Amino acid sequence: MGSLSIWHWLIVLLIVLLVFGTKKLKNIGSDLGGAVKGFKEGMAGADEDQKKIDSAETSHTIEGEVKEKTKS
Repeated sequence: MGSLSIWHWLIVLLIVLLVFGTKKLKNIGSDLGGAVKGFKEGMAGADEDQKKIDSAETSHTIEGEVKEKTKS
């Protein structure tokens, strides 16, 4: 993590805990977790929608017959 040692990061973590408090950090963590979960569910839904679109596009067959060929 750059030129900072583990002790520097522990001091930064301690200062963040003192400034924000554990309750606020817990709320931020749960909000972030909920956002990630919602994003994953949204991406899974988008994949399912794309599969439905792909299967609908490939399942149509157009049949026809040319009766007479004309010259242009």
